Amino acid sequence: MRLTILGGGGFRVPLVYGALLGDHAEGRVTRVALHDVDAGRLAAIGRVLAEQAAGVPDAPEVTWTTDLDEALRGADFVFSAIRVGGLEGRADDERVALGEGVLGQETVGAGGIAYGLRTVPVAVDIARRAARLAPDAWVINFTNPAGLVTEAMSRHLGDRVIGICDSPVGLGRRIARVLGARPEEAWIDYVGLNHLGWVRGLRIAGRDELPRLLADPTLLGSFEEGRLFGTDWLRSLGAVPNEYLHYYYFNRETVDAYRQAERTRGAFLRDQQARFYAGTRDPETSALALWDRTRAEREATYMAENRETAGAGEREADDLSGGYEKVALALMRAIARDERTTLILNVRNRGTLAALDAEAVIEVPCLVDANGAHPVSVDPLPGHATGLVCAVKAVEREVLAAARSGSRETAVKAFALHPLVDSVNVARRLVDGYTAAHPGLAYLG
Repeated sequence: MRLTILGGGGFRVPLVYGALLGDHAEGRVTRVALHDVDAGRLAAIGRVLAEQAAGVPDAPEVTWTTDLDEALRGADFVFSAIRVGGLEGRADDERVALGEGVLGQETVGAGGIAYGLRTVPVAVDIARRAARLAPDAWVINFTNPAGLVTEAMSRHLGDRVIGICDSPVGLGRRIARVLGARPEEAWIDYVGLNHLGWVRGLRIAGRDELPRLLADPTLLGSFEEGRLFGTDWLRSLGAVPNEYLHYYYFNRETVDAYRQAERTRGAFLRDQQARFYAGTRDPETSALALWDRTRAEREATYMAENRETAGAGEREADDLSGGYEKVALALMRAIARDERTTLILNVRNRGTLAALDAEAVIEVPCLVDANGAHPVSVDPLPGHATGLVCAVKAVEREVLAAARSGSRETAVKAFALHPLVDSVNVARRLVDGYTAAHPGLAYLG
């Protein structure tokens, strides 16, 4: 079986390849084709993968190319993890937004809209090419903003594109661990959009154990989301939000913390990864060891400003190991081998959430088999959550419309309607700032 990874020179590709190295079952991935627009990054990651594969007799063969069509032909699965504009673009997204006093995070608020406007045209081109060159392939999208990009691609690939994210998996794992259960034995009642969802129940042996967690302040405050949001707020909600909802519930505090930080997250990662890629050019240096050190620092500093604002302390060791690569591998196994499983995924709504139309991509538990991912019926969200989900989905639709039409006015509308951008005038200045900073937004007339 052949897996193509788009964004194959990306820093997290070794996580995916490492997961593949541990899969020895029949029907496993035997060939990995990496695609990237930067040949130097491909060579660097190729060195890391070669060291990972050393001593593994049946390691998947790795090839790489800068030709997208060549990478797509013959693929059984396509894993998309591209970053249009690179980390320099992310740093610019943050800088422009913070200059207007609003959030510049890469998937939330103004930064997420800017990233979406840059990424959607490229993702749509990939979807069209995949439909033509690899019509039987399944596309697994991790490119952020994951829900928005998956929805854009679904208009050309239908249900053969599925979005993944490690955030709900990590949240469910932490809750199960606190309750003394094995995560794989728990049913997680999670629903929302990507980076905008809530755990409303966690069933173990058929019994919902979340009320027990919410009723115990000590237990509730013992894991990351309890410390991040505060136990009183979680008990008020009657649910445990995805960590990204901290940007909504504590927006002013977070923006203040980001503006006072020495560097934004994007600037930190830009500089850190520049050192990593430069370091791999030294033939005397172990590229894998350098990657391991860089990854450990990256994971330890994740959402540092939010944790500092909340007094949440350092991340726990169990949360430093990533997770999206495990979701991707489980998804591929379920489809390729008909190994039925349940995963939280980004898929078309199909009536699952009554407040949204059938084509809207949502993030919910899905039953996965050889025919793809099928969303599980869920109870309606409470009013406050429904309102937020509908507002953000409306913004996503304006982003898709702007990317399709090239309309500056529609782009302004997308920014102005977002709950974290509180002014039409600010929205206009954001569009001006982003189009000046990003050549990739030149299409906005």
